[in-house]
Amino acid sequence: MARCPLRSNQKRTMATIKTVTLGCKVNQYETQLVREALAGSGFREARDDESADLCLVNTCTVTNTGDSKSRQVIRQLARKNPGTKTIVMGCYATRDPQAVSELPNVIEVVRDKRELPDVLGRFGIVDMPPGISEFEGRHRAFVKIQDGCILKCSYCIIPTVRPGIRSRRPVDIEDEFRRLIDNGYREIVISGVHVGHFGIDTNNLPAGEKPERLWDLFRRLDKIPGDWRMRLSSIETVEVHDDFIRAAADCEHLCPQFHPALQSGSDTVLQRMRRRYRVSRFLERLEQIREQLGNDPAFTTDVIVGFPGETDEEFHETMETCRRARFMKVHVFPFSRRDGTPAADYPNQIPGNVIKERVHQLSGLERELAKEYYDSKIAINSSHRVLAERIADREGYVRGTDQWYIPVEVPGTETDLGRFIECDGVSADTTGMTAERAAAVAEA
Repeated sequence: MARCPLRSNQKRTMATIKTVTLGCKVNQYETQLVREALAGSGFREARDDESADLCLVNTCTVTNTGDSKSRQVIRQLARKNPGTKTIVMGCYATRDPQAVSELPNVIEVVRDKRELPDVLGRFGIVDMPPGISEFEGRHRAFVKIQDGCILKCSYCIIPTVRPGIRSRRPVDIEDEFRRLIDNGYREIVISGVHVGHFGIDTNNLPAGEKPERLWDLFRRLDKIPGDWRMRLSSIETVEVHDDFIRAAADCEHLCPQFHPALQSGSDTVLQRMRRRYRVSRFLERLEQIREQLGNDPAFTTDVIVGFPGETDEEFHETMETCRRARFMKVHVFPFSRRDGTPAADYPNQIPGNVIKERVHQLSGLERELAKEYYDSKIAINSSHRVLAERIADREGYVRGTDQWYIPVEVPGTETDLGRFIECDGVSADTTGMTAERAAAVAEA
């Protein structure tokens, strides 16, 4: 695709960049990697009141909303940055490059991220970093360990835009973790498109280098010394077996919070979704983790509401499954038809008003389950280790998350941001927990 570099009379050391990321942790990681490549070649972030010479948009296409937000962002950047040049990457760019290329100021559409070094090379960026060293604007960092998905879930477009499996070398991941920890990051989230398939592709490893699966990576990373913790972004329950559970129980740095995506709590809906498990097996895996790890680990999940043909009975089965699973948090997604997926053409599409009501009901249950979990930790006097991430709306408090991913507000100041605070919960509502610093509780 055509394209002219920055104006020839422009000094690259003065060139400015604005980046916008939509979607998942993997997208956020990939944007950070590009941002560091640009910074290494003399680009700097444009101020809020300054027009950028170059804009980068990392798009999402999981839902129709992701597509529309991506287009909206690109148009807004064109209006606010007259004469800018915009590079667009991400899943929407891969799925519909023609539509993206016709948006204002778009001069490059990255259809495949393997093309990225060549695209950036046309802007004078010759060195892509092997990994990231920071995570701009955040006190926790995400690290991508693999890319791609080979599953065939009937509703999902991601295997089309991120096909195949490409795992990173374990030694490179370890180096990146060490670099981030040395730079002050106290929590690092293991991320990927399908992290449970990490290491199944062994053909990319140099000769003689032993392949590692996810549980091996846990143990490798857990040996890194220091006051830090790692969190797993997501996992499929069919990949939760004895090796995984033993490693999770043995690793002192791994947070006791897991995100197995349920998608539906009805076996008949799961079958139409082409998911690889049934409800009884899903719940059994959760109980195995609880039994082996102890101290009631937290479980969060994703649920799609209004999948084609979903009856009232099937929806109520999902509600009941969520109760039985005792999820701490449920990310509720209304079904979004994606052209190119089998589910887009399934009969008995659910009316929007029905989906909206079911989302409302499940969201209500989610708040109820969240408070039950928060209250349970207060009742047993659990100690919470909160990573302070921002100043809370409540004066004199900071807000962050603990090892179980509970949102916690605790007395603190700006100097606490990015640090761990030891505290004890004193009250909770549906939005999180209020805590007091452990020393303050002891003195009282």
